[in-house]
Amino acid sequence: MFYNQRILKVFNLTGIFCLFFSIIYLPAIYISLYYVDHETKSLLEAFIVCIAIGLCFWLPTRKNNSTLNKKEGFLIVVLFWIFLSVLGALPFIFSLDQSIVNALFESVSGLTTTGATIMSGLDKMPPSILFFRQELQWFGGIGLVVLAVAVIPQLGIGGMSIYKAEVPGPMKEEKFTPRLMQSSKIIVKLYLGMTLVCALCYWAAGMSLFDAVAHSLSTVSTGGFSTHDRSLGYFESTAIEAVATVFMLLGAINFNIHYLVLRKKSLKPYIQDIEVKTFLIIVVVFIVIAGITLYWQDYNPNLLSDLHFTVFEVASVITSTGFGNTEDFTIWPLFLPLLFIMMSFIGGCGGSTAGGMKVLRVLILGKLIYREILKLIHPNGIISIKLRSNVIPERILHSIFGYFSLYAASFVLLLLLIMATGVDQITAFSAIATCMNNLGPGLGDVSSSFSSLNDGAKALSIVAMLLGRLEIISVLVLFAPDFWRS
Repeated sequence: MFYNQRILKVFNLTGIFCLFFSIIYLPAIYISLYYVDHETKSLLEAFIVCIAIGLCFWLPTRKNNSTLNKKEGFLIVVLFWIFLSVLGALPFIFSLDQSIVNALFESVSGLTTTGATIMSGLDKMPPSILFFRQELQWFGGIGLVVLAVAVIPQLGIGGMSIYKAEVPGPMKEEKFTPRLMQSSKIIVKLYLGMTLVCALCYWAAGMSLFDAVAHSLSTVSTGGFSTHDRSLGYFESTAIEAVATVFMLLGAINFNIHYLVLRKKSLKPYIQDIEVKTFLIIVVVFIVIAGITLYWQDYNPNLLSDLHFTVFEVASVITSTGFGNTEDFTIWPLFLPLLFIMMSFIGGCGGSTAGGMKVLRVLILGKLIYREILKLIHPNGIISIKLRSNVIPERILHSIFGYFSLYAASFVLLLLLIMATGVDQITAFSAIATCMNNLGPGLGDVSSSFSSLNDGAKALSIVAMLLGRLEIISVLVLFAPDFWRS
């Protein structure tokens, strides 16, 4: 009986999330009215549907006061990502007459901050729909659950279960403060502040106010959607690319560290944190490798030109943003295109908006491998793995190794399935890689758009994006028989 009450609580919170998500339509409706782009009616229809669905879940269960445990936390996170992906697809169906698969692909790509798209002709698209796409990424980047916990006090009850299921990274217990709601509010404030500063910098660098705000939403969220087909290459501005590079990297750094920097008024936390330090070292190494390769191949007339392109592209790919400029890494010489796709597997730091497996996991996995080598030399030795001067518990080590194994198995399975739909090997590999790592651009037929893929391949790409954003285990745990036993 009590278990049934908790399920009703899941429905109750799902309704609240749908009602909360309806806010995303209001700025788009205002922009439609301001620019008179004739999309107000379709956006209002989507808004009303969103409200109606939310009320259908919330009203019958509004008096339910039961708490959530960890199991329901996983369930509600998966449910709300599915529901909100469907609700986010409505404007693309109502306004652009997209098929259900195409609209859902675009919505999931936005909310998971993947940035892959099936759309073209962005320069002629209604401003309200363009802005709505950018909003999807901003809400998805912060983590809709984290945002809701910060502003809906009711979610403070059992909210930690939801928080752990949704927040990316291996150290899910880390919080700014002992209270979850206070921690979430700090995240929201940091996120809002960073977005505002990014928009002002874009505006100062030469963007229009509309483009500046729109691109700030997809930069800080490391999403990569743009209001132009050529992405940031449309502006042909080194200053704009420099702004993008800085804020993409900031978005890919753990927000815990940003908070410490602001609180201590010092940049030392960036250097002292081993994950951030490793991330920045990886960025520099890839910049050097790509820059030297381009210079060696005489790709551009001078080293500074090569460096300019490599800094932007490395930042765009490793943060899983996927912005483009006047260059296209997919046509770069030798091994560089594949190197950039492989780079996306690393991703940014845990507790950030970036995708990928996260630097901390890769770092600890490297330490695990090194420990196994040492055990061959010292079979009787007790070798612990330390991080930040602390010994990492074995349960976290097992969790990381399990995550890596599930990631590899999921990748291979999805790769084989998408190839079974008729997609060639290069396109299939890069499509699954870019979707699971929430990157956006790939190789082959998906280098600029996923529109050429068949519906089956698009559906598998949607699954890959959700698995990548929810870090696989949060989804697969629902398929375990023990999960459904009270």
